[in-house]
Amino acid sequence: MRTDKRVKWLDKHYSLSLLLAVLLLLPVQHCIAAYNIGPDDVLHITVYGYDDLKTETRVSADGRISFPLIGEVAASGKSTMELEEAIAVALISGGFIQDAQVNVTVSEHVSQQVSVLGYVNKPGRYPLDSDSSIVDLIAMAEGIDELGDTKVVVTRAVDGKPQKQELDLRTYMENGQNIAPFKMRQGDVVYVPKAPLFYIYGEVQRPGGYRIEPDISVVKALPIGGGLTLRGTENGIVVKRKNGRGDLQEVDVELGDAVLKDDVIYVGERWF
Repeated sequence: MRTDKRVKWLDKHYSLSLLLAVLLLLPVQHCIAAYNIGPDDVLHITVYGYDDLKTETRVSADGRISFPLIGEVAASGKSTMELEEAIAVALISGGFIQDAQVNVTVSEHVSQQVSVLGYVNKPGRYPLDSDSSIVDLIAMAEGIDELGDTKVVVTRAVDGKPQKQELDLRTYMENGQNIAPFKMRQGDVVYVPKAPLFYIYGEVQRPGGYRIEPDISVVKALPIGGGLTLRGTENGIVVKRKNGRGDLQEVDVELGDAVLKDDVIYVGERWF
């Protein structure tokens, strides 16, 4: 490997850990609060000062619920605040309660959900509201795990047929003010694949496989592997890369050259 040019550190490369930290700070509770009620959702309804009206009910297939004194109420498509108002108006206009203060919470979200699968910290099904974006859903899944990619795949039914679309989360995080959020729809499936990796072995402190970050070069890969051991030397670096047939072969690269997917970096021992 040629080492006639030494590469100095440039500015810090973008860290995915920072991206994940930001994702975990997003207002997840706001998404749940704005949830639109749908069939099969289970609702918990109370009226302040009237414990006998406390009700746990499931929304019917036609989107209605039954509530004491007022009978059936349309619930599907309403937010919890809208349903609270509808019940309160019915109680007041019916002459049952003069100043009804109603509280509605969704105890089981069934009707509108999105699946988040793959390399996230908490895969599963999550409630969807009209404002939920791809970033919101990743936050609900507690972020991408250490091996997950920032390029995710969304599978969506269009005219009854599944269609896949790849999204780069970095785009939405770095250009959030200039790009419209990708809004989720009922039944979407979000899959976070394994990130492309490189491998570093030999005289480094932490040999193994690591995620490829943006703009990572051979010299920047060394500290990711914990840095050189006392016996390691940059003059003994060998890089092997897959050719068109998928076979690993040694390549001639500079310290400042980019690391590619599946590259194997071997750090040799210093000769004293």
